Amino acid sequence: MASHRRPKQPSRTRVTVLTTAAAAAVALGSGSANAAPAEKPNKDEVKAEVDKLYQEAEQATEKYNGAKERQERLQEEISTIQDNVARGQEELNELRDGLGSMASAQYRSGGIDPSVQLFLSADPDEYLDRASALDQLSSRQVDALKRIQEKQRDLAQQRSEAAEKLEDLSATRTELGDKKQEVQGKLSAAQELLNTLTAEEQAALAAEEARASRTSEREALSAASESSSSASGGASASAPASSSASPSASGSGRAGAAFAAAQGKVGTPYVYGATGPSSFDCSGLTSWAYGQAGVGIPRTSESQSSYGTRVSSVGDLQIGDLVFFFNDLHHVGLYAGNGQVLHAPRPGTSVRYESMDTIGGPFMWGVRV
Repeated sequence: MASHRRPKQPSRTRVTVLTTAAAAAVALGSGSANAAPAEKPNKDEVKAEVDKLYQEAEQATEKYNGAKERQERLQEEISTIQDNVARGQEELNELRDGLGSMASAQYRSGGIDPSVQLFLSADPDEYLDRASALDQLSSRQVDALKRIQEKQRDLAQQRSEAAEKLEDLSATRTELGDKKQEVQGKLSAAQELLNTLTAEEQAALAAEEARASRTSEREALSAASESSSSASGGASASAPASSSASPSASGSGRAGAAFAAAQGKVGTPYVYGATGPSSFDCSGLTSWAYGQAGVGIPRTSESQSSYGTRVSSVGDLQIGDLVFFFNDLHHVGLYAGNGQVLHAPRPGTSVRYESMDTIGGPFMWGVRV
């Protein structure tokens, strides 16, 4: 006889799960159908975000520069210490060889004096303690042993210092790699944003930047022309000066020479970590320019900010003064007169004149080197 069993009903739990999943699927499908497509950011919004990324990249660049400078300094210090240790070890070996010659002479003459046996022990401190009881040390032997003791202690100290600096170097190299990766990440993100713009929008942005640069250059050169025509013995027309500047504020001396060197690099591309002469970052340009004037200044903007006499007011700035922007001082340029700065602005740009009002961060102070 056939069995007439009722089909097994799904459990209440399974029904609930299936019902919930179906409802969620319907809701998701409905939401996807009704959701408006995300609006593409316009040119101005992209520019604002790209500028923000470039500013963050420049901050990371100055940290990278600082780590690179520390690495180079540590490498030099370690090399010096290692050279000193090598020379010290040679001197120590010579002192020990001298003691060995004394022992050989005594052996050939009939045996080694107990004091010399102690003298050749591995522990000079133990020798002094024990030999004093024998009362068999000559003043010459005492002097020789003291020199060995001093040399051993000095070498131990230098080796310890070298080991510490090697640890610092390893940490600095790690930091250098991290900062380099951070800079590259910011630059890649900025480029991806720029790639979302049409060719026409990208051309419009480039044209805006070119117009701003040309305007700043004209204003700076106009101020120079006014200054040179009204000041006998003042700066030449090639060195922009404030329209209210006196002849003494016309970019004279080494500041003027540094500014003139930077002027010759207008149009040179910004490259992070670069110090010239074919590319620069912001502090790379200023350190290179002053180097051409025979003045060595620190590598990073933060270090440069305290290298000279601080000038707090824009009205007191002179041609060639270093000018610093943003609260963390991560950007620096050379004052060009008439409220203009000559600088390497950021990735994607070249060395140019620009109004201090359009840098993107507040003016903090100037420094007269």
